[in-house]
Amino acid sequence: MSGILDGKRILITGVLMESSIAFHAAKVAQEQGAEVILTAFPRPTLTERIARKLPKPAKVIELDVTDQEHLDRLAGLVREELGSLDGVVHSIGFAPQDALGGNFLNTPFESVATAMHVSAFSLKSLAMACKPLMSEGGSIVGLTFDAQYAWPQYDWMGPAKAALEATSRYLARDLGKDGLRCNLISAGPLRSMAAKSIPGFEELADVWNTRAPLAWDMNDPEPAGRSIVALLSDFFPRTTGEIIHVDSGVHMMGA
Repeated sequence: MSGILDGKRILITGVLMESSIAFHAAKVAQEQGAEVILTAFPRPTLTERIARKLPKPAKVIELDVTDQEHLDRLAGLVREELGSLDGVVHSIGFAPQDALGGNFLNTPFESVATAMHVSAFSLKSLAMACKPLMSEGGSIVGLTFDAQYAWPQYDWMGPAKAALEATSRYLARDLGKDGLRCNLISAGPLRSMAAKSIPGFEELADVWNTRAPLAWDMNDPEPAGRSIVALLSDFFPRTTGEIIHVDSGVHMMGA
């Protein structure tokens, strides 16, 4: 029986640990028939070790999304491996420690700028770096954490995710003529590498213990990974600029 990504070639960023949403996106994508290539920074060797746990081998390319030289060479490196791309997964986010954990009012602009560059502007950078490989159209999928609200401890990552969500909409607008869709998955909190960098993460995550209509498991990234694969497939051919919530329903709950 064929998979929903049979014959598709997918680039996935952000595979840092087996608990990463990106790892599960890569795993499910391979199970559904895709050829997958990974990017990593700053430690490609770490991603190479984690990649060995995937169902099939996956090439790892070093990519710093804030380095224009890295972005300029990406298409050539991917073309050597896969020829072209049908989908791209943006699973990249970072904020300096002084931009998190209750320091919102005191965070210097330099730290805010870093958070915005790595977490939001990089979606545009990655999309444009991969666009030459997607002449037949395709799907770009990113990851957000619902930016409608001011979450405890999340601080400047909140505005960075709001910028990411706006960036996705503008990419959807401007790349639609090229047959490219751009959508986001808004996942609930997970015990990932990103979570470990947020002081007081458990306070933020506790919201899900009391408000989620469906049981939420912070140790299970696979639902988010499966949703990414669905958006990469041809089952959402006219969906773009959308944010799909994979959060057990917390986003729609009132007080």
